[in-house]
Amino acid sequence: MTTAIPPGMERPHFIGVGGAGMSGIAKLLAQRGAAVAGSDHRASPTVAALRELGVTVGIGHLAEHLADDATCVVVSSAIRPDNPELVEAARRALPVIHRAEALAALMAGTRAIAVAGTHGKTTTTSMLAVSLTTLGRSPSYAIGGDLDTPGSNAAQGTGDLFVAEADESDRSFHHYRPEVAIILNVELDHHANYASMDEIYDSFETFVERVRPGGTLVINADQEGARKLTARLTGRPGLAVRTYGEAADADVRVVDLRPEGLTSQVTVEIDGETLTFDVSVPGRHYAHNAVAALAAGVAAGVPAAELAGALGSYTGVRRRLQLVGEAGGVRVIDSYAHHPTEMAADLEAIRSGAGAGRVLVVFQPHLFSRTQELGVEMGQALALADGCLVLEIYPAREDPIPGVTSELIIDAARRHGAEVTAVRVKDTVPDLVAGIAGPGDLVLTMGAGDVTELGPLILARLAG
Repeated sequence: MTTAIPPGMERPHFIGVGGAGMSGIAKLLAQRGAAVAGSDHRASPTVAALRELGVTVGIGHLAEHLADDATCVVVSSAIRPDNPELVEAARRALPVIHRAEALAALMAGTRAIAVAGTHGKTTTTSMLAVSLTTLGRSPSYAIGGDLDTPGSNAAQGTGDLFVAEADESDRSFHHYRPEVAIILNVELDHHANYASMDEIYDSFETFVERVRPGGTLVINADQEGARKLTARLTGRPGLAVRTYGEAADADVRVVDLRPEGLTSQVTVEIDGETLTFDVSVPGRHYAHNAVAALAAGVAAGVPAAELAGALGSYTGVRRRLQLVGEAGGVRVIDSYAHHPTEMAADLEAIRSGAGAGRVLVVFQPHLFSRTQELGVEMGQALALADGCLVLEIYPAREDPIPGVTSELIIDAARRHGAEVTAVRVKDTVPDLVAGIAGPGDLVLTMGAGDVTELGPLILARLAG
């Protein structure tokens, strides 16, 4: 197991070091002994966790944050060309490395398991990381979300396995050379980078071509896009393909799935063995993520029965149907779901745990481009709730698109029978929720932006 610092990354500077993906790579480099520095637009618990590791973090984006002895600058696709630190790096002719290239360099010399798909990556990567750690295999891992506390999204292990989330959004997963690849689903998303499903399929095919000779692809047997991709991959030499799911022809087959409140129990047939294990998060899609993790771990040489038992030790990842708390008989749960498929899956999962109570959603759309393309489907998904508040679009890295507002989602939701309230000022949400939620109800804050900040505020208002 290599713990060397990749050449040229002895003193890296991360622009946007507090981001989910960037902070994990910074943490891994710091744990390997690199003198890591960076900047972020604001202080956060993640920044505080990095500073505890010895990472130097400046707040705001300023040219002077770039140290004189920096050996390279690490960026994500969210960093704009006019960022002052990036401009300064160009002036000094410093190497600029995409975060995926940095992660690929850290994965070199390990037995990598790369988890890809339009959604479910963070949960599946987390399940593998936690279960392999439970089994004492000490994997290294890099996850696009925190397991339990800020800064828990990455760790440098002593074992030979490295589990990483592989992001297709900007094609950066083409940098990796995994021994085992997981593809959870294939759908059209990230409309600023992909114009059609053909481009998506081509991109995933390129990812699969990067699997090492003799490696394994674990892929969904139930989801349409994944099945079409599998058909396109037939006959690839040196690649073992293992499908999973409820389909009759799945190699790792789900034969029973029983929801139990906010958990579930799944039974699978794998290599002639029948195994039953618990999944601590609700819903069919999370159970399927666990089965994908099981299949991948077995492909990497972990005994199936051991791994199935260890998967029960996974207790969730922050923002993936995470219970924030309960006040006044109302439970508040936080969800990162922002694509219609994810939204519908989480709402269906939560429904099983709500009992006789209502499911109330506070939804914040993420990205103008995604809303433009999928706003109608988002509205249709919200109709699965008993009531919803819809906030303004969270822009993230994008500029506004004329005519694209949250009204696209609200109109579609109402056409599908949803009870919707448009919210123009985010700070009014706690009062609005307190006015409609009652004992037994379940409130779901949903979206990939800063809607997550509302959960504790809603609880405080309900308690007061």
